[in-house]
Amino acid sequence: MTSSQDSIYPGLIADSFKLDGQVALVAGGYGGIGAALCLGLAQQGAGVAIAGRSAEKSVALAQELAAVGHSTLGLSFDIKEADEIRRLVEQTVSHFGRLDILVNCVGTHIEKPAEELSAEEWDEVHDTNLRGAFLLSQAAGRQMIQQKRGKQIHISSVRSLLGIKRGFAAYTSSKAGMNLLVKQLATEWAQHGINVNGIAPTFIRTELVRHYLEDEDFYNALVGRIPLSRVGEPFDIVGAAVFFASPAADFITGQILFIDGGVTATQ
Repeated sequence: MTSSQDSIYPGLIADSFKLDGQVALVAGGYGGIGAALCLGLAQQGAGVAIAGRSAEKSVALAQELAAVGHSTLGLSFDIKEADEIRRLVEQTVSHFGRLDILVNCVGTHIEKPAEELSAEEWDEVHDTNLRGAFLLSQAAGRQMIQQKRGKQIHISSVRSLLGIKRGFAAYTSSKAGMNLLVKQLATEWAQHGINVNGIAPTFIRTELVRHYLEDEDFYNALVGRIPLSRVGEPFDIVGAAVFFASPAADFITGQILFIDGGVTATQ
């Protein structure tokens, strides 16, 4: 390899995925996907603040990861409360001294036919999935602007792009809004060295969707539409999140990566 080629590749490719010395805040960090992401980020060298509504669950996972040598912190917050989100970021920075990575795994869903969905139920889903995503990004973004760098990753859904014959009106619209929020923030904050991206999975095998996957007819129809012929597992999301958080993705922003076994390729 010539010296000019050496300048194109500043280091070993494997090193580009390391997160040593960085700090990640994972909101919704003890759920099925969130816990897998916390472990993956920690294994790559990041300190991880694990946050959710339950302090007990956040602290328990933090202690579990700390027991095998990872730097962690367990915190609680309500994503619908702006003051609590600001405090969450402040606690993370106070403990670790910085905030490099935000991962938003918080989400909720109320399944009901559109004609029966109440305004309060609509607000519950949108306040959690979209308003909460913005407030998290805003609070973390203010810190990252001061640092002149940062990575933000929002967990969206394949249903941000595709409708479904079930009562998903509030959920699908909230996740579609999240996708455009990702692009808008990426555009605004690029000048500050902040990358904002999204990950949009199909059904991932977690407790949250267990009742869907236990419905044999629904499961067979779902898998029948997925070219790779299976639903996702939490681990399937980890590689993408580590990539977006790492130096390997420094020139990638405003993107939504669909991790869906090929579903969107068939439409």
